[in-house]
Amino acid sequence: MLTDAFGRTVDYLRISVTDRCDLRCTYCLPKGFKGFAVPKDWLTLEELARVAAAFARLGTKRFRLTGGEPLLRKGLAGLAAEINRQPGVEDISLTTNGTQLGKHAHELRQAGVRRLNISLDSLRGDCVKDITGTDCLPQVLDGIKTAKEAGFERIKINMVPLKGVNDTDLDDMVAFCIENGFILNLIEAMPMGATGQAHAKVSLQPVLAQLQQKFNLTPFEGKIGGGPARYWQSGSGDFTLGLITPMSQHFCATCNRVRLSATGNLHLCLGQEDKVPLRPLLREGCTDAELEQAIRDAVQKKPEKHEFVENPKKIIRVMALTGG
Repeated sequence: MLTDAFGRTVDYLRISVTDRCDLRCTYCLPKGFKGFAVPKDWLTLEELARVAAAFARLGTKRFRLTGGEPLLRKGLAGLAAEINRQPGVEDISLTTNGTQLGKHAHELRQAGVRRLNISLDSLRGDCVKDITGTDCLPQVLDGIKTAKEAGFERIKINMVPLKGVNDTDLDDMVAFCIENGFILNLIEAMPMGATGQAHAKVSLQPVLAQLQQKFNLTPFEGKIGGGPARYWQSGSGDFTLGLITPMSQHFCATCNRVRLSATGNLHLCLGQEDKVPLRPLLREGCTDAELEQAIRDAVQKKPEKHEFVENPKKIIRVMALTGG
């Protein structure tokens, strides 16, 4: 197993397959953003699969495909199938904005993707357009419907509550998740890049208190995925709420993941600049043993914690360039 300098086991790799996205969510990408990498600088699908295989040999069990919007990358289902073939892999999941999901849901499920996280910040079309810059709600809802039909083991709806924007939409989103058997994941906006730093921060602690009282929520002791969310379940068992709280209650002491960007940088902490470039090593013809050693060495450099609260202006790179 991969273990960092603070004794944390790293068994979860999030793989960004592209930094491109077809939306411009106000907390992620600036309007008119042009700072994307050129495709020749992306790792090829074969290189991505090779890094994933190396992580699998080192004990990594969970993989998530992200972006940008990962479904913009051709051949994604093939990459998922290749990762799924690696010995020891227990879980492959995908984070998506849902706009392309209607076209790809069935092939992703057949390729071995077990779980989906779908970003949806409101069920009001005008609000979605204000946040994403695009009138995409019907497209996203169609993708969600298709994904449900495709039979994924679990679908989570990721919602970022934004003060004065969509924070009054929580009841409608809860009802939508109950109706469809989805888990609602609420995520605190992080100060990444100018867009993330511009938003008024919403602590989820009072939101939790409100929902606990309304839906009789109690802590859920079981394990749901390998990420940082803490879960609560309603007394009737028909609603599960996940909270990801990097601002109000961080989870750095139990962080079990690193991120591979589309350009081959291994980001060791979302809220720090520490990274190790793997692309030069891959393109210089490294052996599997050399690649594995580079990964071991990189994980030893994983920082103890982020500084989102103490130093909110520190991270100027936008989320899409890091990988979700």
